[in-house]
Amino acid sequence: MRATILGAGSWGTAFAKILNDAGNDVTLVPRREEIARAIRETGSNPEYFAEYRLGERVTATTDAAEALKGAELVALSVPSQTLRGNLAAWATHIDGDATLISLMKGIELGTLQRMSQVIVEVTGIASDRVAIVTGPNLAPEIAAGQPTATVVACEDMDRATRVQRAIFTPYFRPYTNDDVIGCELGGAVKNVIALAYGMAHAMGLGDNTKASLVTRGLAEIARLGVALGADPLTFAGLAGLGDLVGTCVSPLSRNRTFGEHLGHGKTLEQAAAATKYTAEGVKSCLSIRDLARAHGVEMPITEQVERVCHEGVDPRTAVSALMLRETKPE
Repeated sequence: MRATILGAGSWGTAFAKILNDAGNDVTLVPRREEIARAIRETGSNPEYFAEYRLGERVTATTDAAEALKGAELVALSVPSQTLRGNLAAWATHIDGDATLISLMKGIELGTLQRMSQVIVEVTGIASDRVAIVTGPNLAPEIAAGQPTATVVACEDMDRATRVQRAIFTPYFRPYTNDDVIGCELGGAVKNVIALAYGMAHAMGLGDNTKASLVTRGLAEIARLGVALGADPLTFAGLAGLGDLVGTCVSPLSRNRTFGEHLGHGKTLEQAAAATKYTAEGVKSCLSIRDLARAHGVEMPITEQVERVCHEGVDPRTAVSALMLRETKPE
């Protein structure tokens, strides 16, 4: 198939390699011409995984309109809070029956929309043309060809199966799912829980604390998901527990790493400067908190992460607030 990836960050770059290795023709669309030129000339992205060649089927251009001509798969891989603005410029160039693949994990500030909802609203396409690829997919490990599994979620299962076949490689094993809501929420909220996990790790808290955060974090994700119409079983799978564990425990995780900086006492600005890359949970904790409040869903970990990130609360104070909440049944 012909595939275009809009955005050439770490995940977009790794996804290009997956599509190449699965036998597709791929065009990456980075923001800067020097990156596009380097990919064309060297076969690698000098900013992300320069040590790995992306494959002979991968090329690059900054001309999105040209890249989108005839593309059957269009993958979107930009920071979630920039999707709406970027997509507005690209939408008219997307072919009539192309499948749009969201590689993003966030909830839009203000609108409280999931990424698939933003895509549908901006492009005007039917929601069953949008697929979500999500799961424990740490880009550096995938670029190195280490085995992992993922989920392709779409309302149209035939379309999900076509995407599944297009990204199936010996190291990347996709499963299909029709629960778009659950898969998207799992990917978005786990970033917030990973911030809390990183804080706990930096403060020297032990495995009991970390296991409790993962377990109660999963409970928060599931509560919100069910309130929005998701299948609760989704959260026991790759898009729920799998992605949550990967993002919390791995030092490769941007959100965990950002949380560690906060746990060491750095301000939000200092943590952002030290991390350099986008940690989606930092902004999404605001929209996820608001989404939960709008649906009457209790999410105490998310509430405390928001307080640390945006209200200047000390992480140790946040831990105390969690521990001293009213007791209740599990």
